[in-house]
Amino acid sequence: MSKCLNLISKSQRDKVEEITLDMAHTMINIATKSFPKAKQVTDRFHVQKLANEAVQDVRIKYRWAAFDKDNNDYEIARNKGKTYVPTLFSNGDTLKQLLARSRYLLFKHQSKWTDKQRKRSVILFEKHPEIYEAYKLSSELHNIYQNTKEKGVAFTKLAQWYNTVEKSGLKPFNTVIRTIQQHYLSILNYFDNRSTNASAESFNSKIKAFRTQFRGVRDVNYFLFRLEKIFA
Repeated sequence: MSKCLNLISKSQRDKVEEITLDMAHTMINIATKSFPKAKQVTDRFHVQKLANEAVQDVRIKYRWAAFDKDNNDYEIARNKGKTYVPTLFSNGDTLKQLLARSRYLLFKHQSKWTDKQRKRSVILFEKHPEIYEAYKLSSELHNIYQNTKEKGVAFTKLAQWYNTVEKSGLKPFNTVIRTIQQHYLSILNYFDNRSTNASAESFNSKIKAFRTQFRGVRDVNYFLFRLEKIFA
């Protein structure tokens, strides 16, 4: 980091007004030291990612329970000398398949579901209301980011969402609300200019893909030279 600081003068760094970053403490410390006058903004996609992962935790819990039930039913049928035939839902899924194939629809907003995903969601939410509750919380957070334009309004809506999460009693969301507590100010700063680091994340993915092509990097200076020529 000291090398990077030497490349840009302090007077230039002090002109930076806003930085969008993730919630890693190392990144926050680097940004604070390098650009002390810049307002820090927690990228919305990292917050939403936490909520999505909480939904998946609930789904996975039920998926493992479905595996156990399926194995037990198989053993019971075998001991009785019968062939085990799992129950099928109206869309042709077994319980294990339903929980496995619902993974991607839970990442998406319901407005973007396909007809098949919509039918599967109806069965899933009817069978497991807790998954529906978790998905609804994640969708509400998405809607706050998507539809709120003013910082003051966002403060109120996030506080209300926080209270709803606490009342739900869903343990996987405990991490989400603790993270929001720790980064509340920088999360709210997003609603000033609605800035994200999507372009930086995209460029980072390109660098990783470029590095993977050569199975690693031996000469760092030459690698940086090629990056500059290709992507600058």
